[in-house]
Amino acid sequence: MFKKSLAAITVSTILLTGCGGDSNNAKTETPTPQPTAPAAGQVKNVILMIGDGMGAQQVGLLEEYARRAPNSIYNDKGNQTALSTLAKDGLMGLSLNAPHGDKGSLVVDSACSATQLATGLASGSEMIGLDIDGNIVETILEKAKAQGKATGLVSDTRITHATPAAFASHQPHRSLEDQIAVELVESGNVDVMLSGGARVFLPSDIKTNTDSQQVMADLGAPTSVYKKSKRKDDRNVIVEAKDAHGYQVAFDNTQLQALDGDKILGLFANSGMADGIAYTACKKDNSCTQPSLREMTLKALDVLSKDEDGFFLMIEGGQIDWAGHQNDAGWMLHELIKFDEAVAAVHEWVKDRQDTLVVVTADHETGSFGFSYSRKDLPQAVTLSGDGMQGRDYQPNFNFGPLATLDKLYAQSGTFYDMMDAVNGDWDFSSTTGQEWADAINAKSEIKVSAQQAEPITERENNEYFVDGHKYLAADQFPKIVDFKEFYVYGDEIHGNLIGRALAADQNVVWGTGTHTAAPVPVYAFGPQDIIAKFSTMQHHVDLGQKMIDALIAK
Repeated sequence: MFKKSLAAITVSTILLTGCGGDSNNAKTETPTPQPTAPAAGQVKNVILMIGDGMGAQQVGLLEEYARRAPNSIYNDKGNQTALSTLAKDGLMGLSLNAPHGDKGSLVVDSACSATQLATGLASGSEMIGLDIDGNIVETILEKAKAQGKATGLVSDTRITHATPAAFASHQPHRSLEDQIAVELVESGNVDVMLSGGARVFLPSDIKTNTDSQQVMADLGAPTSVYKKSKRKDDRNVIVEAKDAHGYQVAFDNTQLQALDGDKILGLFANSGMADGIAYTACKKDNSCTQPSLREMTLKALDVLSKDEDGFFLMIEGGQIDWAGHQNDAGWMLHELIKFDEAVAAVHEWVKDRQDTLVVVTADHETGSFGFSYSRKDLPQAVTLSGDGMQGRDYQPNFNFGPLATLDKLYAQSGTFYDMMDAVNGDWDFSSTTGQEWADAINAKSEIKVSAQQAEPITERENNEYFVDGHKYLAADQFPKIVDFKEFYVYGDEIHGNLIGRALAADQNVVWGTGTHTAAPVPVYAFGPQDIIAKFSTMQHHVDLGQKMIDALIAK
């Protein structure tokens, strides 16, 4: 079982010393160490849930679908999301999130934002666990561990990705995922780690070394988990975690559910875990092998709640952000639903407790997403029976978007990445045609496009630059076909954004960027009333982080 808190151990030591004396004294029983009760204004547990990229606009997409889509999967749930239930039972606020202070900037990335949430201090762009001056600073997770609490990180991206990494690692740049993997394991600060990202734990020769492959097979890993490595050395950090640091390991949901220890490393994909559309499909036919975000959340709660001193748990729905970067509204809806399932699991676990603070927020908004009215497919005139029409037909001047569009977004059967793979699995788009793109889109989208509409997706110029080995496109790329071209920066992924452009008018959807915006993000808080009242305001993520630390960490 988990170690008792330092405070409890100290009390026991004092009692033992006071009951000492010479050997003639009566023998006294050693008192059992007791967990330290939270002080006034504090809680035993904190659960932080981060919908990466989930601004108010994204929440609006989820709520509109849940409440008003004709065939909404929430129809049998009173058309209420778990987020709206949490809001009803708790309180809501807003939070700014840009790098804080006069040394900061206007827009944040996930690494900086998560670091600010984790430390309550200003940080810099793309830093992990460092303050704005580059100093290593203790996170809420590390503070919790120092006080004897259990700790956990859950994500559907990679455990070394910016958001989870910022709670238990300290690196000058978020791209150093191989070093983050080692730090997460060797620090001993995280008891439960559940996510994807095995590629930065595996030896560099895993793709060709049969001995290394056999080691992973013997551990129970499917080949999809260990198919390639992003390390530059021969370390197998998974084996090190198991043999040197006491972690039980799991690579699929069956293995995860069978584990009964208090230190667990679950790596369920080589890179990111299954996307929300794939999850919806496998759940429907009961073929999922990876645990869902909900299942990982429940397992983490089961393990961590055994610690009588309490716990800190961060849960990330990270692919909301990935869909936003691609300007993929259908995928984003499925990611929001997946995240909402995890919120429902947390709410069910916590609803009758008074010892736990739950905070649900986002690190930032991604994509500048929104529904919008347009001049395309203007509505036909209809006759209404109301006595205020004065003999006129009802005919708005613009297309304000039919509710059936929500069902069509949900019916999308593949992400824009899947469509790109269908056009060319090697992502060589140098000689593609509009018809090829239209065929790939129409096979997976309920909203159809013509070859002519898809023609702009084929355009590509070879004006590239590289940062840390990653290929990007220069700002003058695609001058004819992408507005705000400076804000579409991720190389060949631009073809996904162009799919979004081709579908946008018929989705009644607009996007402003392929990156992040500085929009304030929602904050949902559930727990003791005197604590959550502090979250129901306009604040900054630095403030949000400090409030969570104040609520959990004994002074």
